[in-house]
Amino acid sequence: MLKQPSALEGLRVLDLTRLLPGAFATQILADMGADVLKIEHPVGGDYNRSFEPIAKVESGSFLLLNRNKKSLTLNLKTAEGKEVLRQLAADADVLVEGFRPGVMDRLGLSYDDLSEINPRLIYCAISGYGQTGPWRLKPGHDLNYLAEAGALQLFGKAGEGPIVPGLSIADMGGGSLMATTGILAAVTARARTGQGQFVDISMHDGAIAWLAMHGADTLFAGIEPKGGERPFIGQAPCYNVYECACGGFVALGAIEEHFWRRFCDAFGVPELGDQQWPVGQAAQAQKAALQARFLTKSRDVWVAELEPADIPFGPVLGIAEALHTDHARAREMLTDVDHPVEGRVPQIGFPVKLSETPCAIRSAPPQLGEHTAEVLAQIGYDAEAIEAMRAIGAV
Repeated sequence: MLKQPSALEGLRVLDLTRLLPGAFATQILADMGADVLKIEHPVGGDYNRSFEPIAKVESGSFLLLNRNKKSLTLNLKTAEGKEVLRQLAADADVLVEGFRPGVMDRLGLSYDDLSEINPRLIYCAISGYGQTGPWRLKPGHDLNYLAEAGALQLFGKAGEGPIVPGLSIADMGGGSLMATTGILAAVTARARTGQGQFVDISMHDGAIAWLAMHGADTLFAGIEPKGGERPFIGQAPCYNVYECACGGFVALGAIEEHFWRRFCDAFGVPELGDQQWPVGQAAQAQKAALQARFLTKSRDVWVAELEPADIPFGPVLGIAEALHTDHARAREMLTDVDHPVEGRVPQIGFPVKLSETPCAIRSAPPQLGEHTAEVLAQIGYDAEAIEAMRAIGAV
């Protein structure tokens, strides 16, 4: 049987982004077969290259966000650098940038500028608050977007205020995933129309979109949900986290009545089977009773004892534990790749499993400017011209 091409084979992507949101978005495209060219400033490159922890010379987080890409250094403040980008854009399918609104316009490299060169170009701009609106130029990071989307208040215990979430929810969920969705939708539309388009991704918008469940409280019941004050954000004992004797934690998610009754029977509290959704003081008392019982045994003992009950229940795992479970191994969620400097480096696996065109690691994360000469040669620059560009800092 002939090998199927990758799902996005032949899709040419220019990645001008830095840090997390754009890097994760373009890595998803690269894993699916797109040809992603990472365009970095000649001095330092992507800021993420310097973030701790450092493996040998490269940042660990950079190594986990940039496989299957090539790296070209380009100074877009030089006329020569802009000209190279225009030549690349003329033959590209997608361009992704993460600058504050207006930056690419000032460089003469906006969607309007580049779509004149290539009307089929799909131009995706990832920003904090989008290209329009009174907040468009406002600086921010993940915490700010969550706070101003009404999402941050959902994290934390009742009466203690919001906490800082450990995951970059707005960056990755509101930025990276929305960007890949928008890009792939635009690619599909272009197949019909032959026309590219501008994809405006706001991480703040994306965070608001994640309120689809909790927003129902406000929009349909006039209730403002806050951390610990609604069933699914800390109030309900049947949907909560409990500490165990060893200092570890377990997570109970018995939302359905049959799961709750099974839990109560297996946990030795059958009298609570008819009391699944207490509120107020009753909820606090029930949670305290369950917590006291959980503290009588270790996390792993409770997991072993309750597993036969077939309920939504399990341990709160550390990252090392989570990546090495039998299930994560079976799903190939931890893999590795050979790097010319770092040696064999670990990689997070592919969350999307395609039966006919599976994702694959084709190349290691690139060294800064590793493919500069190769890319410039492909668009007509000879060795002398490339050296001249190096001399003036354009690459």
